[in-house]
Amino acid sequence: MIDLHKLTDAGTCRPIAETPFPAPFAAGLEYAAPARGPWNIVHVGMLIPESHQIFVCAQGCLRGVVLTAAEMGAEDRFSTITLQEHNVRDGDLEQLILEGTADILQKLEHRPRALLIFTSCIHHFVGCDLDYVYRKLRKRFPDVDITDCYMTPILRKTKISPDAKMRQQLYSLLKPREKDPRSINIIGNIAPIDRGSELYEMLCQGGWRVRDISWCRTYEEYQRMGESAANLSWNPAAVIAGETLKERLGQEHFYLPLSYDYEEIEAAERRLAQALDLPLPDFAALRRRAEEALAETARILNGMPVAIDYTATTRPLGLARLLLEHGFAVESVYTDSYTAEDRPDYELLKEHYGWLSIRPTTHPKMGLLAAGGPPRPQVLAIGQKAAYFLGTPHFVNLLEGGGLYGYRGICRLCGLIAEAAREEKDTKSIIQVKGWGCCG
Repeated sequence: MIDLHKLTDAGTCRPIAETPFPAPFAAGLEYAAPARGPWNIVHVGMLIPESHQIFVCAQGCLRGVVLTAAEMGAEDRFSTITLQEHNVRDGDLEQLILEGTADILQKLEHRPRALLIFTSCIHHFVGCDLDYVYRKLRKRFPDVDITDCYMTPILRKTKISPDAKMRQQLYSLLKPREKDPRSINIIGNIAPIDRGSELYEMLCQGGWRVRDISWCRTYEEYQRMGESAANLSWNPAAVIAGETLKERLGQEHFYLPLSYDYEEIEAAERRLAQALDLPLPDFAALRRRAEEALAETARILNGMPVAIDYTATTRPLGLARLLLEHGFAVESVYTDSYTAEDRPDYELLKEHYGWLSIRPTTHPKMGLLAAGGPPRPQVLAIGQKAAYFLGTPHFVNLLEGGGLYGYRGICRLCGLIAEAAREEKDTKSIIQVKGWGCCG
């Protein structure tokens, strides 16, 4: 019997100076923290209005996605086809999808405009002819746009992650349309861009119409994204989607990585301004406001320890660097791996803040430490997983950057940090909500 109160964090806590790049911890058995706010493939797929999802999986695999649809109140947009052992033995996987999909479409009260069919690992293991399946379905149901989606955990360690593949397929139903030369899509985010961002302001002042799937309420609005001349992304999981749309629809793709580095922010916004003939904002004034916001927020925290996790932002090391350089008492970053974009921040932190604690989220020992360790209510967490592991009511409920970009994004984030320092949240109740904000 393990005495949880005597358990140490050995193996789950390393100073950044001692962590290798890009894998600070060895891969192995993994733990999933009960911080359920990050979106999964069901939530992302639901962004397509007037669409219906069908998951074709074994019963055990279906449990999680069924609960996801139920929890978000989207049972009417979700169906399943249960794959059983005899289907594999009899070799009728193709027929199962064809007959099951037809049965579902015929029984739905309203015919969906789009259909997302999710196949699973077993279809690829046994060589199911999915091209044949989709060809037959599209011929039989020409009034429904059908796309292939995947619930395949085996892709997690491959070149295209399940997350990146889902965001690619999210735009796969867009059809070629006559181009609007002054229209641009922001793609790949689960939260729309903050309309107060200088990036959004630049686009609007330059006469560009900005589209985002999060703003689409009808399938026709979604299809109008095919009219845009360009796509803009800053989530690395959206890069493949942007490249695919460039090849398929001829839309230019601009990737401006989310960043907390002033020089990188300005270089990205200048690059976009030059390409799209946009007015440049007053960078000096924006930088002053960001500096003032950071200074005021640091004053409010008054040395309060800060922890950051990778679910809050795609650049957790960059955020840690920004806050440390502005007097915040950042003590730890929760992440299981580093990305190529983390490299400059990793090197700087390693040299100047080598004591910064790097902690995993999937190490099996983390669950035991969370259960047996004392809560640390005096720490401010940025991200749901950091809040869970620390047991703190002071946390910023942010996912994937929250649509905050640029200098004004930093200012807005400072406001959220200051609010979290002043007010306590019911952390347990909040992090139990699956796909936070999906139905907002």
